Amino acid sequence: MLKYLLNLFFPPVCAGCNSFLMKNEKVICTVCRHHIPLTNHHITPENEAFKKFYGRIPLEYASAFLYFHKKGIVQELIHKLKYKGHEEIGSVIGKWYAEDLKEKTILKTADMIIPVPLHKKKFRERGYNQVTTFGVALSAEFGIPYNDSLLFRTVYSKTQSQKSLLDRSEKINLIFDVSFNEKDHNKHYILVDDVITTGATLEACSRALMKIPGAKVSIVCMAMAQS
Repeated sequence: MLKYLLNLFFPPVCAGCNSFLMKNEKVICTVCRHHIPLTNHHITPENEAFKKFYGRIPLEYASAFLYFHKKGIVQELIHKLKYKGHEEIGSVIGKWYAEDLKEKTILKTADMIIPVPLHKKKFRERGYNQVTTFGVALSAEFGIPYNDSLLFRTVYSKTQSQKSLLDRSEKINLIFDVSFNEKDHNKHYILVDDVITTGATLEACSRALMKIPGAKVSIVCMAMAQS
């Protein structure tokens, strides 16, 4: 009854375009779903996301679901997820992308899903990690555990976009670490994040995970910046 009244006075709107959602629509309207830019990375093993890390880190697999353009639908979705508390966006994108990824043989060997972590101070400020619902949705669809305690951030830092590329590449490898034991050895980890930009953060997190003996790493993200 309460939900009905809330919908009556505050009808749900699309997270992408702010138009009213129809009865059968959830979070993202049908029009936005049709216009949202898909990467189709899952079709090509050596896609542009995978090539982003050539010569940097040895990955099993890498892909992103959507293209991120300035002032586009995906930017609006990620902004609301990251800064406005709309965590349901991550769940929807995760379930949607899982349908494409379920047939990827390499991901069927994965043992655990690991989010790019926030520093404890940043987590307190924001109240949540914007990657959590995306990772949890993939975990549920793939049937493999989600672990947000294995990888952690050691240093509180300002937003990466506010730093120079040189500053990012020189210092970011120092701010992630892992807390593991023998049961974590020889595992295949899927590292998840919101947007691939320079790839510096994901590279640093992958290097931290690879401190674990026998670790293999794949990367799956919601979006990838496209120039």
